[in-house]
Amino acid sequence: MSFPGTPINPDSSPTLHSHVDKHEISDKRYELFNEKTIVCLCTGNAARSPMAQVILKAALPIANVTSAGTHVVEGQPISWRTRLGLQVVRPDLASRLNSHRSRQISQVDINNADLILCMATEHVNYVRREFPNASHKTGSLRRLAGSLPAGHFTSLSERIAEMHLEQVALQAWEDIEDPGGGDVEVMATCAQVLDEELSKLVYRISMMSRS
Repeated sequence: MSFPGTPINPDSSPTLHSHVDKHEISDKRYELFNEKTIVCLCTGNAARSPMAQVILKAALPIANVTSAGTHVVEGQPISWRTRLGLQVVRPDLASRLNSHRSRQISQVDINNADLILCMATEHVNYVRREFPNASHKTGSLRRLAGSLPAGHFTSLSERIAEMHLEQVALQAWEDIEDPGGGDVEVMATCAQVLDEELSKLVYRISMMSRS
């Protein structure tokens, strides 16, 4: 589904990528993600993190994928622009946003999380400041999508620990721009970025170590 004036990929030679699903991950490697909890984190829990949640949950259905925000008006539904923006990119998933209600990240989320997947560096900094004991398992989506170590039947926690996320100097390139208040085109652009970065992350999750 598309909308007039909404460039899904403004590049004349779009980069094609496939969605990685559980059938492309070996049984043993997939077991390593069973019952793991991943919290997708943005500011208002109104656009980036809910879209990331449904995309990632579709790719890793046996993981417990949730979302939350750092500065939230509690209990707000998703906007129609956000829903239509995701529908442009992933029409198979847009309806999953219908039941979403925004919520503030809590100590319970922090305690339960195996990974806190942040949409921007400001969210990483928020966790480092408010929940410093969780800094080692908190990183940006873009950093993890590009750098999560390949696994040799090792757990998610072990692979994240190898990255020493609590010591990482955060960089501007890690940020996924907040589409808040934008029109459907802006939301669709954000959804496309999330879909691409999450596809990279899930691919890295499925990678085997060559050692």
